[in-house]
Amino acid sequence: MNTKQINVKLSKNLYFAAESFAETYGYRNIQELTTESLREKIFEKNNFDDSFSEKEINLIDSLIEKSIKKKNFASEKDLMKALE
Repeated sequence: MNTKQINVKLSKNLYFAAESFAETYGYRNIQELTTESLREKIFEKNNFDDSFSEKEINLIDSLIEKSIKKKNFASEKDLMKALE
């Protein structure tokens, strides 16, 4: 397994809360808690829809950019109707 080390800065409060959580729930350390939390967030509870192709994503980005430049916005209701 190939791994990559990263550094994460936490506020004092978050650090102590993570340390307490790790200790309470049997994690060896904050690193183990962080790794599991990332896995859960990315793989288990992933709501990200990756079904768009690269071309479709570029088209959507272009549309958003042009809409912002022209200040041409539609309501959410109009957008949903157009997408049906």
